Amino acid sequence: MIVAHDLATRFGITKPRLAFSGLNPHAGEDGALGREEIDVMAPALAALRDRGIYTRGPFPADTMFHATARAGYDVALCPTHDQALIPIKTLAFDRGVNVTLGLPFVRTSPDHGTAFDIADKGVADPTSLIEAIRLADRMTK
Repeated sequence: MIVAHDLATRFGITKPRLAFSGLNPHAGEDGALGREEIDVMAPALAALRDRGIYTRGPFPADTMFHATARAGYDVALCPTHDQALIPIKTLAFDRGVNVTLGLPFVRTSPDHGTAFDIADKGVADPTSLIEAIRLADRMTK
C-alpha cells in the first residue's frame, strides 16, 4: 500500500505496476526450493490485488531486472537487500538513489554507502549525492 500510494502521490504514476521478487532461488520453483512464495507472498499479493493494486510475481530475482522485464513494471520490490541492490548498482552505480517511502517527509540518500575507505582522499564521486538531492527536489514539487 505504501509503495503504490507514494508512487501515485510523489511520482505521478496513477496506476503503479508493482513487481515482486521471490525470496528463494527461482522464486521457490513451485515449492521445490522453498514455500515462502506459495505460503506467504502469493496470498499477500492477492490481498493487494483485492485492494486494487496492480501486482505481479513473485518472480525469480535473477530474471526480473533485464530491460524487457523492467518495461513491465514501475517498481520492483525485493525481500532482501542484495536482490535489489545488486541490479541497481550494476545498472547505475554512480547515479543510484535510495528513497524511503511512507514517511511524512521526503528522504533520499546516495545508494552506494559511506565509502569510509576513500573518505578524506579527494577521490569520491559526488554524482549519487547530487542525484539524491535532485530527486528529493522533484519529489517535493
